[in-house]
Amino acid sequence: MIKMNNIVKRFGKQVVLSDVTFEAKEREIFGLLGPSGAGKTTIINILTNQLNADNGTHEIGASLFETGLMLDEDGLYVRLNCLENLNVFADIYGIPQKNVLKALKSVGLENSAKKTVSKLSKGMRQRLALARAILHEPKVLFLDEPSSGLDPETARGIHKLILNLRDNGATVFLTTHNMEEAVRLCDYVVLLHRGIIVEQGVPDEICKRYNAIKTVPDLESVFIKITGEELE
Repeated sequence: MIKMNNIVKRFGKQVVLSDVTFEAKEREIFGLLGPSGAGKTTIINILTNQLNADNGTHEIGASLFETGLMLDEDGLYVRLNCLENLNVFADIYGIPQKNVLKALKSVGLENSAKKTVSKLSKGMRQRLALARAILHEPKVLFLDEPSSGLDPETARGIHKLILNLRDNGATVFLTTHNMEEAVRLCDYVVLLHRGIIVEQGVPDEICKRYNAIKTVPDLESVFIKITGEELE
């Protein structure tokens, strides 16, 4: 469903992605793990044609309209309420009103439809941004650290929504810096370090390779074992 082949990206003299190659299968949650600055958001920007790669090829098995996107900067209109925010995008893309109400309900915001965005908690804003991303029922969904900065209970709610989207047929491309989150959600993961893929596979198997005890290792300990470097 999503492919990258030998992608290279430079900003000036700095190489931010080097020979990046991977494949995400249809109807799976594909995880891209790495610390801040590893190149995760750059990969999403290339895949969604917001940036051009310097070398290599990429493809997505869905049209632009069949793709949903949720970035760290939510881009919500703070003076509008939840319903009005979704209606803006529904009007632009010709999405029926029933989809708006369905999206709000799916993220648990049906009772906050008339609440102004400026008065929402961060967790509620994250859920509203996710509702906007799934408004058109996309086949492919890009989520850039969707649970970052959330309390554990709110994060679990986001996780449940993501699993439901996968179970309902969506392919989810998820970036995170949390190994525990990846183990809980992802069918397959790629570990990115300084723009280079250093490991990939099924999360449980990666944990077993780099952790002798039966707990989920933190991402930094995995990277230290793989690269010999501490994360910055």
